[in-house]
This record gives sequence, structure tokens and C-alpha cells, in this order.
Amino acid sequence: MSTASDTHDLFSSGRLVSLDVFRGITIAGMILVNNPGSWEHIYAPLEHAAWHGWTPTDLVFPFFLFIVGVSIPLSFARRAEGKRGAQTNLLWKIIRRTLIIFALGLFLNALPDFDLSDIRLPGVLQRIAICYLIASIIFIKTGWRTQATIAAALLLIYWPLMMLVPVPGYGAGDLSREGNLAAYVDRLILGPHIWKYGKVYDPEGMLSTIPAVSTTLFGVLTGQWLRSRREPMEKAGGMFFVGALAVALGWVWNFWFPINKALWTSSYVLFTTGCALELLGICYWLIEIKHYRRWSKPFVIFGANALALYVFSETLGRLMTLERWRLPRTDGTTGNLQTFIYERLFASWAAPVNASLFYAIIYIFFCLFLLWLLYRKNIFIKV
Repeated sequence: MSTASDTHDLFSSGRLVSLDVFRGITIAGMILVNNPGSWEHIYAPLEHAAWHGWTPTDLVFPFFLFIVGVSIPLSFARRAEGKRGAQTNLLWKIIRRTLIIFALGLFLNALPDFDLSDIRLPGVLQRIAICYLIASIIFIKTGWRTQATIAAALLLIYWPLMMLVPVPGYGAGDLSREGNLAAYVDRLILGPHIWKYGKVYDPEGMLSTIPAVSTTLFGVLTGQWLRSRREPMEKAGGMFFVGALAVALGWVWNFWFPINKALWTSSYVLFTTGCALELLGICYWLIEIKHYRRWSKPFVIFGANALALYVFSETLGRLMTLERWRLPRTDGTTGNLQTFIYERLFASWAAPVNASLFYAIIYIFFCLFLLWLLYRKNIFIKV
């Protein structure tokens, strides 16, 4: 836990207001899409693409990994350039943080019964932890040219792996849920410990973590760009230009290797990285250059305690959906606390899809209130 008293220096503490805002927008988006009043009534943009393709919801997770990457050079650069002993201490801190984040992911997967026989091993926080570890070590040990080469190489290697390596019973180049190589590797190695709703694949599986590392490394490169001595307008312009180029390249690659979040395809990495650069560029231009900051306060509050907020919102959301509540439903049966609140407070006066959205929005404001209480006391929960 730390306080805000040491965050005035833009880079010495790794804090960049526009990055906190971007992080806050992203975590708010994740809460919105993860906590509808009813999973049966959701507006299409707030759902993941059925398979190939994308929706705004499919941008949230890669944005998080990109932000993790941007934060690495802003937080580590000076220590990474220090003496060997300082680098060793930094590596141990990175490993410790990785283990804590990974353990938090397992904790969320185990809720509420903590049945380890079929607990899901991959997950959102687990992927963040692994990508953070790999990207941090690469950043400490290499320069930006090598980092860019590694990021590109991982995307180029993943493409022929998925398209040319045959899967027993399906052959090569099958990108269906059951027939793709990433899903086969997950079933082969993880067995029952994959996402139960996917059944035959895991969206945060083992092989698809390879291109996810590239997403994080592109964030690392962006962080170094922001930390450079270039003029602010040049930094913003660079993000806008490279972002547009990445989006275009992602769309072109989509013709041969479709944009797909569950497979984290190489085209998906380029496309979502481009979108992330555009949104970060907008935040940077508005906040760091034009100094339009009033609108951003809620997102700063979210972004300053993003990890704690994610763990809290996921824990609360899962506890509210426990069927053990046995609360009365409008159809005469019983249901969980979330369904009770949704039906009594929202579905009683709004159309189902709107009621579901209003529930999610109120959930966001509830989380914002709790985070505001921490923020006003200068309490930031870190690992």
C-alpha cells in the first residue's frame, strides 16, 4: 500500500495521468461488460464476438496488457539502468509481483467452492502475470530494437504454428473452436482445468499467450516513447500515426489470419494495439497537452486502484450469483441476489436489455464510490 504523496514527479514514480485515465476507462469497461443484470439480455457491443471478428468488448483485455507494458518502462527504467545489485532486487520484485497476481487469479477461479479437482488454471490475471514477467525481463535485458524484433517475431511464429501444424482429427489450418492448435494444446496439457464454458478451448490458454506477450511488448515500446525527450505533440502524433498503421495492418492480416480474441491471433494483436495507441493518444493529448482534466477524475480514481478494483468487482459479482441465496423471483421460483436486484429494481420498469445495462451502470457507480473513499484517503493498494 502506498500514498499519493510521492506521485507528483511524472516519471520517477511511474505515474502518468493520461495513462491512469486510460487504465480507468479500461477497468470501467471491464466492469460494465462483466456485470450485466442478466446475461440473457445484453446489447451486442457489450458481448464478445461469437468467434472471428470483434466488438468493443474484445478491446478491453488487450488494452489491459498494453497498459501493463506501458507501465513497465515508466516504473522500472531508472532502476533497470542501475547497478547489478539493483537489477537483481528489481527482478525479485517482479517475480514476487508475478506470483501474487497469478495467485489472485487462481483465487478468483476457485470461488466459491475451492474445488481443486477441476479448477481452471488459466485466466485473466494469470495471463497478465505471465506477460508482465516475460515483458519485464525482456525490457531489463534488451534495448528497444530487440524488444520490437521479439514482438514481431512472436506474431510471425504464431501464424504458421496455427495454420500449418496439423491437429489430430482436424488437420492443419482449422481455426474452429475444437480444431485449432491452441485449443488442442490446452486440452492435451490442462485437461479439465480449462474454461468450463468453452469446454474445448480456453481463451487465456497456453499457446495463445505467445502473441499476448507481443501485445505487452508493444506497450513497453510505447512507454519508452512516452519517456523519451521528444516534444509532447510529437509523442501524441507518433501514437496516432503508428496506431492507424497497426489498425490497417491488422485488417489486412485478417484476410489470412482472422481477428479472433479467443485465439489472440496476430491480426488481433496488431488491430487492438492500434486501437490502444489511438485511445492513449487521445487521453495524452487532452490531459498532458491541452490540460483538459476535469472530466477524467472518475477514471483517475479507477485507474489508481485498478487491480484491487478488478479483484473486488469479480469477487462481489461471483458471490452475488450464488444460487444459495434462494431469493424469490418474479416467476415464483427462487434465484440469486443479482437476479433479485435486477428483477426488483430494474426489470420492473425498464425493458430487459435496458434493465440489464442500468444494473451494470449502477454497479460501476457503486465501485466508484468505494474507490473514491480510498482515493480521498490517499490509499493505493499495490502488489
